[in-house]
Amino acid sequence: MESANQTASVTEFILLGLSAHPRLEKTFFVLILSMYLVTLLGNGVLILVTILDSCLHKPMYFFLRNLSFLDICYTTSSVPLILDNFLTPRKTIPFSACAVQMFLSFAMGATECVLLGMMAFDRHMAICNPLRYPEVMSKAAYAPMAASSWAAGSTTVMMQTSLAMQLPFCGDNVINNFICEILAVLKLACPDISINIISMVVANVIFLGIPVLFIFFSYVFIITTILKIPSAERRKKTFCTCSAHQTAVVIFYRTILFMYGKPKSKDPLGADKQDLADKLTSLIYGVVTPLLNPIIYSLRNKEAKAAVRNLVTQKRFTQ
Repeated sequence: MESANQTASVTEFILLGLSAHPRLEKTFFVLILSMYLVTLLGNGVLILVTILDSCLHKPMYFFLRNLSFLDICYTTSSVPLILDNFLTPRKTIPFSACAVQMFLSFAMGATECVLLGMMAFDRHMAICNPLRYPEVMSKAAYAPMAASSWAAGSTTVMMQTSLAMQLPFCGDNVINNFICEILAVLKLACPDISINIISMVVANVIFLGIPVLFIFFSYVFIITTILKIPSAERRKKTFCTCSAHQTAVVIFYRTILFMYGKPKSKDPLGADKQDLADKLTSLIYGVVTPLLNPIIYSLRNKEAKAAVRNLVTQKRFTQ
């Protein structure tokens, strides 16, 4: 009988969010909603200009278009749930909806890791092998590269999500987060989760470690090539073509490392403050990072900036 009670199926989860800080909920609702709308607008404009402007029909902007669409999908998979959490007294989510949301958020993160690696390869070829660039980075090459990023991220996360949601849960269905984050859900499982942890470590090595090493070595070769350019003006101009990607990579990986790599506090009195800090960090990862990408690429890329300016000018004239 006791065993039956332990493995009773959970039909819904409770998302704590900022329940312990009700005064913050309305403030954060307005803040997160504003950032979400700006994220949709900024990434939507980038997608539009890279499609409409023929000057941006290049591999770099094709990958950027994928990155912008990915950011829209990522924020949309979690932000509506976060906003609802701020407004609803009983903060519950059905088991199936939790699984879908977990899959979408996790898949977008894994896909972005691979996609940033693909973008680093594109910059490496453009700067280190400019004569071979048109041949190597043809449409027949870069379109499958982007598609494989989406396929690889979705496939591995489908396995992780399936393993997690097949576990029996022991009565406690309270998730101390805004969303169904996989580590928070695994904490509620009854049995040993060693297999889940091992599979996640392997996935992290593949989707975090390998892309980071690939990006690092790509930029070692890029910087070496740039330093060999005799003209200071040309060095600066060449470096600017990859500065936006560098900034996006640093922000993305620093946020992930801060979330999952920092040590936990051993001071019980500081546990609540740390929980709040962890939750706010997850908000930064989920909302602010996708918001910054279109700003980075618009401000640090002359072609993208000019295309946005032309689009706005055309709109004014048509009105």
